[in-house]
Amino acid sequence: MDFYLGIDFGTSGVRGVVINHEACTQAEIKHPWADGAVTNLADSWHGALFRLLTQIPEKLRREIKGIAINGTSSTVLLCDAAGQPVDAPLLYNDGRGAVVLPQLKSIAPRQSNVLSATSSLVKLLWMVQQPSFSKARYFLHQADWLGFLLHGYLGISDYHNALKLGYDVEELKYPQWLEKLELPIQLPRVLPPGTPIAKLRPEIATQFHFPDDCLVYAGTTDSIAAFLASGAKYPGEAVTSLGSTLAVKLLSRTRVEDARYGIYSHRWGNLWLTGGASNTGGAVLKQFFSDAELERLSSEIDITRASELDYYPLLRPGDRFPINDPALPPRLTPRPESSVEFLHGLLESIARIEATGYKLLQKMGADKLTRVYTAGGGAVNSTWSRIRERHLKVSVMSSLHREAAYGTALLAMRGTDFFN
Repeated sequence: MDFYLGIDFGTSGVRGVVINHEACTQAEIKHPWADGAVTNLADSWHGALFRLLTQIPEKLRREIKGIAINGTSSTVLLCDAAGQPVDAPLLYNDGRGAVVLPQLKSIAPRQSNVLSATSSLVKLLWMVQQPSFSKARYFLHQADWLGFLLHGYLGISDYHNALKLGYDVEELKYPQWLEKLELPIQLPRVLPPGTPIAKLRPEIATQFHFPDDCLVYAGTTDSIAAFLASGAKYPGEAVTSLGSTLAVKLLSRTRVEDARYGIYSHRWGNLWLTGGASNTGGAVLKQFFSDAELERLSSEIDITRASELDYYPLLRPGDRFPINDPALPPRLTPRPESSVEFLHGLLESIARIEATGYKLLQKMGADKLTRVYTAGGGAVNSTWSRIRERHLKVSVMSSLHREAAYGTALLAMRGTDFFN
């Protein structure tokens, strides 16, 4: 029997899902990131990838025919000619590149999704100015580099990850305005997600007992993988990923792009997956509450009554969507004495941000919202779902499969056919 492996490098850890040819889950592996500061992020990713491979039962590994990887959008790094990182990667929410935005605004189209303090292109322009850049040969996204570790070919990306690098997903090429930047580095060759790139490196296939003909496929981003896993497939259906951050994706017949609000659209066959990502979400909740406290306190919230607390929950200044402002201050006061009331205010405020995001997408021309699937850890909080339902005014349900890794496994199984 043939099996397929999807790997999800998310904000809270790395996960793997193995499915069979009928898309039934055969194994799930989770590897959370260690608490505390990581001294070498790339080494941490490398180690987590191969530890995950060892945790897959050998009888399944021997029959895995395809592997795909997703990573966090706009998490990027520079590599030398051998694929070794020349400096620390920059994470999805790293906003230090804001200093180069004036330069980019003079060249990029006004509504381009690259005009954000955290876009891949902004990060690259910032990296060009650093001393380590002289050693660099390739600019890669997280999923690109992890895929390279498996198949051995550098300089390959997919058009979901490359969107925030400025790649034109409608014309399927880098635009002319990007060439005006005269970037002194090789940009990735961009493939449709699900395209077979190469067989697994022979030494990895031998070491981990994979078949010699196991293929590695072009990957995607974590929030799109969550959409793949959700079961959503019709215009008007949407997926909200409630993990450490909040990402919304609405399937639409119309492409919507507006950098003023952090709105962008991914290509989805003949449709568009339009949305944005906010820095609010579960990471803020976990700053104040343990998992056990979240479960207990949520059960005590009166969901028939709206909280009067008006927060904008962020860990640090700056948001990307629906307000695109790298200096936006967190708003977490006043804090009531009651922990139940405080949590109620946080959940209600995040739900308001989500609803504002979907309203904005529809105002800009996307299809009318009909249903929201929820992925990520927040999907299990029924109290939060009911609060969100009140704000969204449509039904809210858990995704058919909440793990983004499952969606990536489907990508490995179906390849580019997934988007047809």
